[in-house]
Amino acid sequence: MNSAIPWYLGNSSGFFQNWGPLSLVIVLLWSLLWKGLALWHSARRGEKRWFVALLCINTVGLLELTYLAFVVKLFSEQRAAKKKRP
Repeated sequence: MNSAIPWYLGNSSGFFQNWGPLSLVIVLLWSLLWKGLALWHSARRGEKRWFVALLCINTVGLLELTYLAFVVKLFSEQRAAKKKRP
């Protein structure tokens, strides 16, 4: 009878039984990596509002990636070209 309960309602038997702790560690490491990088950039740039927002809002790296991509332009080709110049 327990197998009739879907996984999203608490049935943890079967294939995904042991993935809970591992997925939690992966999400924590992912979030910590991007949050640390975004906080470092916002502090170095003197952007206090972004720093507070990034510190207080937990979006599992989504807000941090948005900040790094569109505000800092960390992943842009122009930034990579600037680093290659002597």
